[in-house]
Amino acid sequence: MNEGEAEIKRQTSETDIVLSLRLHGEGRAAVQTGLGFLDHLLTALTRHARIDLELTCRGDLHVDDHHTAEDCALALGTALDQALGERCGIARFGYAYAPLDEALARAVVDLSGRPFAAIELGLRRERLGDLACENVGHVLSSLATAARCALHVDVLRGDNDHHRAEAGFKAVALALRMAIARDGSDQIPSTKGVL
Repeated sequence: MNEGEAEIKRQTSETDIVLSLRLHGEGRAAVQTGLGFLDHLLTALTRHARIDLELTCRGDLHVDDHHTAEDCALALGTALDQALGERCGIARFGYAYAPLDEALARAVVDLSGRPFAAIELGLRRERLGDLACENVGHVLSSLATAARCALHVDVLRGDNDHHRAEAGFKAVALALRMAIARDGSDQIPSTKGVL
């Protein structure tokens, strides 16, 4: 496998996931999780981060959407972590604002090697399509944990929960795009010498 790429096969009694990722891609996405709104969010994330992603998941949707949402996020985070390797020659930090009509979101990421997530989306509906709103933020938290990054996401305003959720994911995408950008060096961006 080439540098900046990862392939993940994650099989449990709850989900069966196959994923391939190219870190510095063109934003191509082929996502089939069985949850239309999750597909929509992950497609927006990869498109605006300029990451190429193929992800298929067969999950226990007869139970509910939680296992599929969480496990897809964990697989994607693991792939990001693997594709980043030693995290040499990247910007490391990224931040962005993203509007979607009346909604405005802010995201800040640090590819520090230390997982942490603070996610405040302010969603009020129970569901967006077939995805429980409680799982929208959980996807971002699980992604941060598996990618070993610090991630802060705040939706600052917005009346429509679809817009709020999508603006949050687009802000994360733009911040991630900044953080993974090559900086022209071969250095690890840390005074510790390791991330």
